[in-house]
Amino acid sequence: MTDSDPGLHLPGTSAAELLPPAYPERAAHGTAGTLRAWQEEAIRQYLEASPRDFLASATPGAGKTTFALRLAAILRSNHTVSQIVVVAPTEHLKNQWADAAARAGIRLNPDYSNADGLGYGLHYHGVVVTYAQVAMKPIQHRLLTENADTLVIMDEVHHGGDALSWGDAIREAYGSARRRLSLTGTPFRSDEAPIPFVQYAPQGDGSRVSLTDYDYGYGRALADGIVRPVIFMVYAGKMRWQTSAGEEMEASLGEGNTKDVTSQAWRTALDPAGDWISKVLRAADKRLSEVRLQIPDAGGLVIATDHAAAKAYAFQLREITGENVALILSDEDGSSARIDEFSQGTSRWMVAVRMVSEGVDVPRLAVGVYATSSATPLFFAQAIGRFVRSRRRGEVASVFIPNVPGLMQLAAELEKERNHVLEGPKSAEEMWDAEAAMMAEAERGDQASSELLEQEFKYQALGSDAHFDRAVFDGVEFGGYAEVDSEEELDFLGFPGLLEPQEVKALLQARQSRQAKRSASKQGILEHAPEKAEAPEALHRTLGEQRKLLSQLVGMYSRVSGEPHKDVHTELRRVCGGPAVAQASVTQLQKRIELLRRRLRP
Repeated sequence: MTDSDPGLHLPGTSAAELLPPAYPERAAHGTAGTLRAWQEEAIRQYLEASPRDFLASATPGAGKTTFALRLAAILRSNHTVSQIVVVAPTEHLKNQWADAAARAGIRLNPDYSNADGLGYGLHYHGVVVTYAQVAMKPIQHRLLTENADTLVIMDEVHHGGDALSWGDAIREAYGSARRRLSLTGTPFRSDEAPIPFVQYAPQGDGSRVSLTDYDYGYGRALADGIVRPVIFMVYAGKMRWQTSAGEEMEASLGEGNTKDVTSQAWRTALDPAGDWISKVLRAADKRLSEVRLQIPDAGGLVIATDHAAAKAYAFQLREITGENVALILSDEDGSSARIDEFSQGTSRWMVAVRMVSEGVDVPRLAVGVYATSSATPLFFAQAIGRFVRSRRRGEVASVFIPNVPGLMQLAAELEKERNHVLEGPKSAEEMWDAEAAMMAEAERGDQASSELLEQEFKYQALGSDAHFDRAVFDGVEFGGYAEVDSEEELDFLGFPGLLEPQEVKALLQARQSRQAKRSASKQGILEHAPEKAEAPEALHRTLGEQRKLLSQLVGMYSRVSGEPHKDVHTELRRVCGGPAVAQASVTQLQKRIELLRRRLRP
């Protein structure tokens, strides 16, 4: 971008060399203060360009906060700035930023209010405020900024366009800042209200898409092991509702319906009084129970559309689990404390309205239910970002979504980004065109959904049902039609919570194969099929598949138990009998496989 300070061009200087001498986490590799490769790369790029404005897009869970605060520490240490102002979307995030800044050696006041005028305490290096707070008194915040050379960090900067007045206030408040660092979790569009200090690329439909100075997407973060892979558990079902004209309508999620019918069916599915959401919540709780066998503190989050739905979902989860549920409503006092309590505890479920899902940062979240009617790429990315933060290798996130074309497209785009990394980089133009087209289509769908939401009184939900439709992982769909609580559904809900990506895919494939055999058996295909001897080639392939599956399960059990692979194989031979794997028959291999499955699923 423009307005560079040429005097701060420091080519070849590492981020570590520029840290303040007193920085507490400066040192050795592997400590909490060690920068990730992308963070060092972004800081190096910033220092070389030394821009006044810089927009960094990094996938949720990748470490935007650490990047921003380390850069802030460097700019303070070389006297580029002396004051730090962080603008956050929510009150809860003010405290999170202040806590993280303290660990970086920067003292920020999260309790500063507009009533405090220009004083926030001489012992602080700056303040944390919200966008709403700035919009109320922009001139005061401009004067505060002009009191010293200031770095303004705008977290989730797209909130600057939530209202036209907010954008104007941010320009007024921070137009004279020495440096401005904007952060976001995903590229965003601007059709009417451009975000201050952000550049845009015009699109063919007349809209604009933000231009980032540094981008670190989900695909790169997944390849680097920074975020978890996501399994999407897709649920369909039949919906019934009544229109304003008194006409009863019926449609199934996932069918080729019009946008209006799809939106109304989707809203019906999310109705707390219907069976669809009730059954999905029960299925998600079963999945959470399975995950907690290996990750005892794993938690779940339901993202609801509004307060009424959130309260109803929380009540249902209390009925299902017999445990209290953390209910987070954006305009209630104490929400921040409840989020912190849930984050530090081991309870099962939290329910939040969509407005605060972006501010919920709980690393132990492993299971999610997407129970909101929003389908914008920005919100979907932020919502899924609640579940992808990785704490240790092998954790997998499971997110339950309705079979709605807009959501399925967004889920596919997330997988496509993973595949871009695996298949090799595409040109910036190709990726940009694909991103812009996807965002435009999804936001048009969300606009239709929002219009229906505003006119909700014009129709009434009458009933709904749910069934497991498929699991989506690594761009591949697994499973088929399966009733809730059936063997087929439980197959896909019941795999372990700690798996390498290749193990997830292998287990999904195994469960799909088992499901296909059961389905064929129910239809009488297997019972009435003529018996015939298996050809040597078929036996050879079967042996190969069983050996591969056994090897994968041994690897999983080895990580859980801490026993070496060799000892696991020896124990299997002792208990099940038979020769070494290379000489074992299909039946002997299957006995060992079933024993390991039982041990992995007590």
